[in-house]
Amino acid sequence: MGGRGWVGLAMLACSVAWSQQARAQDAPTAGAPAAASSTTAAPIPFAPAHQTIVTTPSAPGAWGGQRTGSEATLSDRVVSYAIDASLDAAKHQVAGKEHMTWRNRSDRPVGHVYFHLYLNAFANEGSTWFTERKVLTAHGRSRGNARLKKGQWGWIRLQQVRQDGTALKWSFVQPDGGPKTDETVVRVDLAQPVPAGGTLALDIDFLSQLPRVVERTGWWGDFNLVGQWFPKIGVLELPGERGATAVRWNVHEFHFNSEFYADFGSYDVHITAPSDYTVGAVGQQQGAPVTKDGRTTYHFTQADVHDFAWVAARGYKTLDGSWTGPGSPSVAVRVIYPPEYEGSAAPTLKSTRAALSYFSDTLGPYPYHTVTAVVPPYNAQEAGGMEYPTFFTSEGYTKVEPGTISQYGSDFVNIHEFGHGYFYGILASNEFEEPMLDEGMNEYWDDRMLRDTHDDIALATPFMKWLGIVPTANAYQVERLGATLKQPADPLAQNSWDRLSSSSYGTVYTRTATAMHDLEARLGTATMEKAMRLYYQRWRFRHPSVADLRQALVDGSGDAKDVDEIFAQFVYGTHHIDDRVADIDTHQVLPQAGVTWKDGTPAEVDAAALDKQVEQRQADWRKAHPQAKPGTGGAFPWHSTVTVLRDGARVPETLRVSFADGSHEDVRWDDDRRWARFEFEKPSKAVSAELDPQRRLYLDADKLNDSLTTKPSGAASRRWTADVAAMLQAFYSMLVTL
Repeated sequence: MGGRGWVGLAMLACSVAWSQQARAQDAPTAGAPAAASSTTAAPIPFAPAHQTIVTTPSAPGAWGGQRTGSEATLSDRVVSYAIDASLDAAKHQVAGKEHMTWRNRSDRPVGHVYFHLYLNAFANEGSTWFTERKVLTAHGRSRGNARLKKGQWGWIRLQQVRQDGTALKWSFVQPDGGPKTDETVVRVDLAQPVPAGGTLALDIDFLSQLPRVVERTGWWGDFNLVGQWFPKIGVLELPGERGATAVRWNVHEFHFNSEFYADFGSYDVHITAPSDYTVGAVGQQQGAPVTKDGRTTYHFTQADVHDFAWVAARGYKTLDGSWTGPGSPSVAVRVIYPPEYEGSAAPTLKSTRAALSYFSDTLGPYPYHTVTAVVPPYNAQEAGGMEYPTFFTSEGYTKVEPGTISQYGSDFVNIHEFGHGYFYGILASNEFEEPMLDEGMNEYWDDRMLRDTHDDIALATPFMKWLGIVPTANAYQVERLGATLKQPADPLAQNSWDRLSSSSYGTVYTRTATAMHDLEARLGTATMEKAMRLYYQRWRFRHPSVADLRQALVDGSGDAKDVDEIFAQFVYGTHHIDDRVADIDTHQVLPQAGVTWKDGTPAEVDAAALDKQVEQRQADWRKAHPQAKPGTGGAFPWHSTVTVLRDGARVPETLRVSFADGSHEDVRWDDDRRWARFEFEKPSKAVSAELDPQRRLYLDADKLNDSLTTKPSGAASRRWTADVAAMLQAFYSMLVTL
């Protein structure tokens, strides 16, 4: 950020935030219980709604400083929730009683607090979520496009909020300037301010109506995925944390593409559901369930996490396993699945255990005792592919056949959703403002796992496999196909809502994975892993920013030049790369006609006589080398000139020039020139030239122009066309199975 334009926008954001605060104070929700307004605590502004890209690393002491492992708890627990939840299965409603404690980490009193009421995104079409959906999906595809009908809307209502027995009032606010009909953020005015360093205790009664599954949460038939279902307090950020220069509330509206951000804490949750329902949740079950009058109560606890979700479904089955690894506790792994997708159960258990091993080995030991994977039922696919700490949802297949696209579809979703347990869960990045840190970096590490375990993607249907046609591709090749490398619309570091379209938001996954692949190619695999381990160790159980990731990569690799170049071009910028081989020119180096001077005396070489001499020497050479191929050897050397052009951002390149005698020479093009010429004098002439011969550079938007031959050849185009055709064929086949 820089320049007067940024300053003006920042001032505008501040003005919007303060006006929202004032409006909230003057407009309490109708019917809310009355209480004395807090007048002794100055208002604390909201984090900016749009200027969210962080370029300055956080302070060393941010979030209490780096966790060394010697602390009494894994995280600096800021909040705790004790919740009694009762599911009305017929209505898909959850009645809840919540006791929340929250610690004021700031140096000033806090007179009101903010809560996320995420389910209100699905209450009506006036929410920020639905308002943005109309625009962002108009020119691109996205999940979350289901149309809700009568009786399918979702919402959450506060019934009572008490502080030390005193009823409080609340009002809805729109911190990001969204429509006034959005009710996904609520301000609660406290009877007594929370002093600096003090603790707030609130008792909240609420009622949550699940929507029919539309995105990430909801019901279908007797299946209930209960996510983002309780009032969750926003994050109070301090100076030096994620770009903050003053104390601020980071509590964004629920945007269409955004996910979540919250403080670490502990959860103690009692869940009551019909006794014939299978129940699973974040964390460990405590003791045996208690059954009474056809309903059963389960008790789950989990500390050092920042969210809690659960599932209750009639007729579901479970498959249990375990995993152990160095530095980790023994982990109970459970798959909860519907009978129609029994074929997914064992593959989900297997790939989850494999992910536990890989992430623990490459980043750091898994710190929790459980992992629960839930397979949604048929017609509830929008509930699949979602993550919570120690708990995720997968995809359902009637059969997962090895060596086909179904194996990739199953394995990758499980690996990806488990991987969120590290990037979204333990690292706890802000998914509202910096989705790249979770979705993108997780996607990169997932692809890395497939590569390191030699698990190429089999792009075949069962019928193709039966025919013996099993094209394969590595995961990074698939990523670059969807990365919009020619004309990226948004910086990777951009927030989740200021995007051209949902398709553009989708490149957070693909382009981040591709950019990090190319950074790893520059730094080296071992160096990149070392830097990523440093990032994880430095920021686990805290909340890093994009700038903190950049700094860790620089510190871990010792290579600021390459890291900063990738970040400037793709993380903070919207550059594209397209280097190409433009021309190959060759000629033999023959004696030259004309006048030369020696010792002050001119000597003229006659062209006609010279031509005869050259022809005779060439004939003699051919007679002595009757088997020589055209362009190889000769009585005179060959001069070759290769011209390369740069149509995008600078990137270090290797140019491989091959000669007629079968030899080749590699040269580096690692400067800022828009074009360059490379000269070669060899016994044979150049017959082809190729940029990136080892195919390490995936950010190049057009790989077809990376090579050129002196004779027409369709080899390159055939190779890339075949790859794309195979991937498209497999993709369409996979769509048929969904």
